Amino acid sequence: MLIRRVELKDAETLSALASKTFYDTFVGTCTEKDMEEFLYEYYNIEQVNSELSDANDYFYFAEVDGVAVGYIRFKEEYSNFEKMKQWKALELKRLYILKEFHGKGVAQALIDFYFQYAQENDYEMAWLGVWEYNFRAQKFYQKNGFEDTGEKHPFPIGSTPQTDIWYWKKLK
Repeated sequence: MLIRRVELKDAETLSALASKTFYDTFVGTCTEKDMEEFLYEYYNIEQVNSELSDANDYFYFAEVDGVAVGYIRFKEEYSNFEKMKQWKALELKRLYILKEFHGKGVAQALIDFYFQYAQENDYEMAWLGVWEYNFRAQKFYQKNGFEDTGEKHPFPIGSTPQTDIWYWKKLK
């Protein structure tokens, strides 16, 4: 498996992978119309190009035999969770793997890469939001040392209400 930074030339691949993995994760939790509008808004080529153009927004693919099977996105970000401003903090914004690669070490490789980046760049805290009903992801994050902060925030898909739980991990 190869982990490599996503480049602008990879925008279509990232858009397709992000749409598929998000859909597979959240299908059935909202209306089909809400899902279609969400996927279009957040994973259209223009949006993906905009995010990839930000040198401080880090996207990495996990590739198996030259094919992207998962990706991670992280950024030094504080606007969504004010408490994080007291530390140098790195938000894990997305970690998605194709379903057929679940349980094969891809997610672990990506999160290990994230922690390595955080350590090399002197981050004090790692944090993320995880859907309150994604128990598989919660278990994975807990296995990797993240703890529930006890705080939640809305993460609606269109007009369908959803709630994320803030998780964090002290790095120093």
